[in-house]
Amino acid sequence: MAFRKLIGTVLAATMIAGAPAIAAAPKTTTFVAASPESVGFTREGLAKLDAHMQGLVDTGHLPGVTTMLVRHGKVVNYQVHGKKGFDGPPMTKDTIFRIYSQTKPVTGVAMMILYEEGKWQLDDPVSKYIPEFASLRVFKAVNPDGSFDTVPADRPPTMREIMSHSGGFAYGLVPDNPIDKAYARNVLAARTQQEFVDNIAKLPLVAQPGTRWKYSVSVDIQGLIVEKLSGMSLGDFMKTRIFEPLKMTDTGFWLPAEKMDRLASLYLWSPKEQKLVPASGFMVLDITKPPVMASGGGGLVSTNADYARFAQMLLNGGTLDGKRILKPETVKLMRTNALSDTIMNSDVPPFNTAKGRGFGLDFAVVLDSAKAGPQGEGTFSWGGAAGTWFWIDPKNDLFFLGMIHILNKDGDPAIKDIDDDSAKLVYDALKDPKK
Repeated sequence: MAFRKLIGTVLAATMIAGAPAIAAAPKTTTFVAASPESVGFTREGLAKLDAHMQGLVDTGHLPGVTTMLVRHGKVVNYQVHGKKGFDGPPMTKDTIFRIYSQTKPVTGVAMMILYEEGKWQLDDPVSKYIPEFASLRVFKAVNPDGSFDTVPADRPPTMREIMSHSGGFAYGLVPDNPIDKAYARNVLAARTQQEFVDNIAKLPLVAQPGTRWKYSVSVDIQGLIVEKLSGMSLGDFMKTRIFEPLKMTDTGFWLPAEKMDRLASLYLWSPKEQKLVPASGFMVLDITKPPVMASGGGGLVSTNADYARFAQMLLNGGTLDGKRILKPETVKLMRTNALSDTIMNSDVPPFNTAKGRGFGLDFAVVLDSAKAGPQGEGTFSWGGAAGTWFWIDPKNDLFFLGMIHILNKDGDPAIKDIDDDSAKLVYDALKDPKK
């Protein structure tokens, strides 16, 4: 998934109020096991996948990793390798990870639940729900005194555009970009929901709405809109409308004390030391208590097993175990490219180098398998800043999940392409797709 690496799976360090803890609950599972051969895979091919992951652990590139492959609703391969930390206990199937930007698809589903209820429309201006965004301006240049030369936005960004990162907002984590620098100083430093909104409104867009793709705080904005339209905190809405129906008992915005020992240790690839070191800094969110602001763009923790239930729901067209979260046509809308021809034909990264892919509503999507790689056309995916990744392939009726806990993993060539490597190994092992 080179597309995802090109744009980065970065976290906006902003959190929105009222997030519930992960409640202690009995383990649940929907999935039954299947032999590889019964669903078209070879045992030898999947052994290569396992060997690759174990090799990364054995050579010290990872403390541990957990992966799951599901086809036709059956678990084909579910493995844990290594430890929760280099000096920690063994990795387990119930190990909890900070999933960072893998939160975004969950927020997208929350948005689409409200969409189905008629609470908003894709072409509505975002200013209909956040009036502070009614008179945004667009960056033109940096003045000699450091201020921004701007022009008025042609119009406010639409809801479709904030769900496809084409509204013109930024993120704050590109150090050589003047708008990103301003986001880092102001938006990412916001301590209240209103301060977050006000600081975004004061800064210019990077481009006119709908003319450029740029990864951004748009999903945190979506989290605010979920709260406004539902009258609930983002955490409570996700809990009642997504997590409880799907029996995702280990997913939430913070962990109670009795679950902290299940959390994987978080590491950072250090360019200076050329090795993994314990992570520190603003990316290490405090998950021991409810956040002041719960980030729709990157605040959840989860497990491989929990996220598998979310993925299977989407693969099923919005339902799992008789619980419907979304309609099939809504899921299809989310995994349909939402970007204009102007953006898709742009010379601006990532689309000048990520041919065969586009972006739907909070998902990257495969448009052309011949150009994009081994996944089937219509595959939708995303991942997180600490290296978690997943893809859902409706054409082949499968999904894959991988979880590691490494910030800046792209600094280590051995794990930089762990998502692409896993995809190649999975599809190499799929010898009989018709089964």
